[in-house]
Amino acid sequence: MRPNFHLVLLIHSHQPCGNFCDVFERAYQRSYLPFVELLERHPGIHLGLHYSGPLLEWIEEHHPEFFVQLRGLAAKGQIELIGGGFYEPILISIPQADQQEQITRMADYMARHFGRRPAGAWLAERVWEPQLPSALASAGVNYTLVDDMHFLAAGFEAEELFADYVAEDCGRIVRVLPGLRLLRYYVPFRPVPEVLNFLNESAATHPGGMAAMGDDCEKFGVWPGTYDHCYGNHWLEDFFTALEAESSWLRVSTPGEYLAAHPPVGRADLPAASYSEMMEWVLPTRVRQRYNAVQQEFTERSEVQFFLRGGPWRAFFRKYPEANLLHKKMLCISAKLAGVPARPEGTRAAEELAQARTHLLRAQCNDAYWHGIFGGVYAPHLRTPLWKELIQAETAADRHTTGGFLPHLERADFDADGVEELVFAGPEYHALLRPAGGGTLVALDFRSAAATLVNSMTRRPEAYHARLRDAGKQVVAGVTSIHDQVRVKEPGLRLLLFDPARTQADYEALRLDENASFAGGDYAVGKTTASSAELLREDRFLMGFKSADAAPKLSVIKRFSFGTAPRGFEAACEFTLRIERDPEQPFAVGLESVINLLAPSEPDRFFETPNGRQKLRWSGILPGPWLRMEDGWQRLRVILHAPEAKEFWVAPIETVSESEEGFERVYQGSQILAVWSPRLAPQREWTARLIWRIESIF
Repeated sequence: MRPNFHLVLLIHSHQPCGNFCDVFERAYQRSYLPFVELLERHPGIHLGLHYSGPLLEWIEEHHPEFFVQLRGLAAKGQIELIGGGFYEPILISIPQADQQEQITRMADYMARHFGRRPAGAWLAERVWEPQLPSALASAGVNYTLVDDMHFLAAGFEAEELFADYVAEDCGRIVRVLPGLRLLRYYVPFRPVPEVLNFLNESAATHPGGMAAMGDDCEKFGVWPGTYDHCYGNHWLEDFFTALEAESSWLRVSTPGEYLAAHPPVGRADLPAASYSEMMEWVLPTRVRQRYNAVQQEFTERSEVQFFLRGGPWRAFFRKYPEANLLHKKMLCISAKLAGVPARPEGTRAAEELAQARTHLLRAQCNDAYWHGIFGGVYAPHLRTPLWKELIQAETAADRHTTGGFLPHLERADFDADGVEELVFAGPEYHALLRPAGGGTLVALDFRSAAATLVNSMTRRPEAYHARLRDAGKQVVAGVTSIHDQVRVKEPGLRLLLFDPARTQADYEALRLDENASFAGGDYAVGKTTASSAELLREDRFLMGFKSADAAPKLSVIKRFSFGTAPRGFEAACEFTLRIERDPEQPFAVGLESVINLLAPSEPDRFFETPNGRQKLRWSGILPGPWLRMEDGWQRLRVILHAPEAKEFWVAPIETVSESEEGFERVYQGSQILAVWSPRLAPQREWTARLIWRIESIF
């Protein structure tokens, strides 16, 4: 008799913290629900299902009947519910204590709602590093699934990927299943007979073995075109029917069923890796373009393709400093909470600190820390909720720390780049001032509203931008994998010295040609107090001069200060210019603010202008010295006061990013330039000031 060959499926469902409720509902109706309903009609299909914590909490509130369906399938042994980090963190990116708590919270939730603690864990984005076996085993995890790429990068042959292995770290072990990339691309994008033919050939070559696949449930209904393909055209039902018809030699098993009946065949010492697309997305743009060229060159050389892989997931922190800043803020608050003494159980203080832990863990949800087709660092609606969670966690931690709400200054390498920053905190604010790179304010939090204000993205070239001009030219028959589709869809307080002939249109188009030294050079730290700091820079002022030797010296002092105000706080930047001798031509001075109040088309978020309210995507000139913005959703108002400033230039900051829906134009905030026309006399000081007033509205 032909020995059974096993197909092991692990289907993962996730929605990020902060995603819109209608997105959850649409994914539920088009993917999660029909997939489970189809399973109920095909009892011969056994598989593992993973649901992330944010999605489980939403389902529990909005569709508790779905839990009844899952319990029924689990009771029959048809599905195995898989654990993992509750709020879907990239485990290698968070502290060890948080790793344990994330996994334990998921196990506790599963036991409470489904009657059994999970044996396996889903790894968010299949991000693996060699130390993970210790972390997983310590949290009671027996197995996980990674990609075949992990194994190939460790020197495995392709024919060795039809069994499971043991990974070990410091004597702790966890079993690992290699998910086959080919199956990810076949299911559900190739004809069912073609998938069955692959399984049949695999069974003949590896009798008694298995083929594993771990992938997103969203590919069955949410990805473009897949709802009609999988359910309207019955691809998924045909697939399940075909699998059941081959039960004489093919067993579709849960991961636990397969592992219980088969010992591991050996040891796997896996390197840092993720799935192949992720390791491509992490590469810097120019490197990624060269990597793609090499891939194209060796398209027909599968033995060479096995040696091609991109970078480690952590490299996103280098590629996107915005993600790095969010990550380091999370680490800082994790350490801060860990240092708060425990409070007696049942007290209000204990409840507040427990809630702060939840805020922290929610802020570890992975989507806003990276960018690819699915990543969300470019999505303000995913970044902002994580900042909000962190502000709430930090506020609670400071409330229970002696002197935590007194104004104070800390000098520290906050973003772990080897250069020291200044961290200011008070009852209503938390601010990060970076002397390097222009002496700018890179983060500003309003505690009362749990809102972060300087929350934008730098406009930078991405590898996929070159594909925009070709979008729409290709016509592809049928449904393709999302990785093959091309679709089209629609830091603050820098000092800018520039030619007064430049206009607001030049500013919006990034053609101001400001003096780079004072806009982006490193500033020295002068006098500091608990709520203020001086930053200093001196350099040759090159505007209008042919050589640096001929240019006069210009010195700049930027004085930052922070303080409470009624219903909020004020942050001020006063700057003083002193030039050695007359410049050869006049110049304009601008102090730039970057503010992101999120949804640019909503009527409750606007600029106040002489012509009435303007939505946030508005571009134009406003008269000085006052500018007002309002955010009715976060219930806050921003007032900029720039005494003697002639006007404010306003322009939206927009990026083009790639998502599963295609190319998206994303509003990342507004850049606002207060503009002065100074009259500088040699060896005389000229001073100007910009004040941010942030206040709650009721």
